[in-house]
Amino acid sequence: MSSKDEKNLTQVVDKIAKMDEPRRSTMQRVHDVITAAAPTLKPRIWYGMPAYAMSASTPALITLRNDERLNLAITEKAAFRAAGGVDGQLMPAAWYFETVDDATEKRIAEIVRSVVD
Repeated sequence: MSSKDEKNLTQVVDKIAKMDEPRRSTMQRVHDVITAAAPTLKPRIWYGMPAYAMSASTPALITLRNDERLNLAITEKAAFRAAGGVDGQLMPAAWYFETVDDATEKRIAEIVRSVVD
């Protein structure tokens, strides 16, 4: 891991550590899921949010927000595929959550892998 990647990872971990409980634990769990599901993604801060990109110098593909609700989002920089079916041309791009159970963890991992595959 390069020194830039290490610095960026530290910034993301610090950002999560500054959150109040129980959100801190939830966001840490989501961070762990993202880094395990797509180890090639590099954590970084993107517009003040924990985010994940292909490199330290490329735009973020996935962001985590800690606003009124917790949010996992795919940025416009990710390759979008139309959802098809009843959703037509719409592409799901954001998911809100308050807690993470095993099923939600599995779905987050699927979403993250779909961005990097």
